[in-house]
Amino acid sequence: MGLWDKLKAELIDIIEWTDDSNNTMVWRFPRYQNEIKYGAQLIVRESQQAVFVNEGQIADVYKPGRYTLETQNMPILTTLKGWKYGFNSPFKAEVYFVNTKNFTDQKWGTKNPIMLRDAEFGPIRLRAFGSFALRVNDAGKFIKEIAGTQAHFTTEEVTEQLRNLIITRFTDAIGESKIPALDLAANYDELSKFITTKVSPEFGEYGLEITKFLVENISLPTEVEQALDKRSSMGILGNLNAYTQFQAANAMEAAAKNPSGSAGDGMGLAMGFGMAQQMTQAFNQQNTQAQAPHLNQQAAPPPIPTALPQYFVAVDGQQQGPFPSATLQQMVQQGTLTRDTLVWKQGLAAWVKASEAPELASLFGAAPPPLPPL
Repeated sequence: MGLWDKLKAELIDIIEWTDDSNNTMVWRFPRYQNEIKYGAQLIVRESQQAVFVNEGQIADVYKPGRYTLETQNMPILTTLKGWKYGFNSPFKAEVYFVNTKNFTDQKWGTKNPIMLRDAEFGPIRLRAFGSFALRVNDAGKFIKEIAGTQAHFTTEEVTEQLRNLIITRFTDAIGESKIPALDLAANYDELSKFITTKVSPEFGEYGLEITKFLVENISLPTEVEQALDKRSSMGILGNLNAYTQFQAANAMEAAAKNPSGSAGDGMGLAMGFGMAQQMTQAFNQQNTQAQAPHLNQQAAPPPIPTALPQYFVAVDGQQQGPFPSATLQQMVQQGTLTRDTLVWKQGLAAWVKASEAPELASLFGAAPPPLPPL
């Protein structure tokens, strides 16, 4: 091989890049010590731009197409190098290929909860996450501001900074919007569009464009969500004031599943029956109140109460109650309340036997007289 053939073999005559990755944003053509042949072919594929850099200064930028590198196709580089008309010698320049496709499914999310003041809940903490898509829309600016002289630049090297920018603008938008926490889900689209508009100019400073921004979820802390679930469960009853009855129903269900049959369990079951009756009365009262607007304004007076007064009962040396009449009747049937069981109600000076309480005597029936002597 002659000297000219050897030198000719070191000249670069085709400059191109085929990308087999999904996260490469910038790739520098590996020229090494070789020179670019005058009249070489530059091939820029769709979703690419080629940037020529001369001695650290950005020169010509090429969009998709096939170019023959001559002075008329390299106006800025020709000026920087001071080439005169008719230049046809090999030259040295760095060539960067910039990927201008959409880089999708870039994740963002709050590292720490966002502290907000909500109109309904007061001070709360929110977490949010979603995704966004971006692309390079100014290859020269992106290399100058972000990529620099790196031979290989990926999305991971820029998305962390972009995420911080997004979260800052998102937090500010949520705080200024004053949207109640329970209404945020109905405003995901509006928030996404607003954030896109907010961050687009700042992405543009890096030669980037945000093409899609999505808010996928905004959530409350686990403890608050659990409280909301319980509140929703109570709301099914139709009245949040029925929380006590709701808890009583749960206790009654648990007592019914306990087969031990001890006196304490019998007491719990009796209490459950009594509470169930109270719940029934509460629901009936609510239904009556709900129907009241449809009735005559001259409502009838309530019936005269006939129920027995509530009594406290001593069971195994422990004070239980007070219990309404229905519960006391159940306790008599179960044998938990006997004639000799100590009871007390409001107005009594001391505990007395159940058989000595006038209101409870009827629960035990008449006692037979003593047997006559033989």
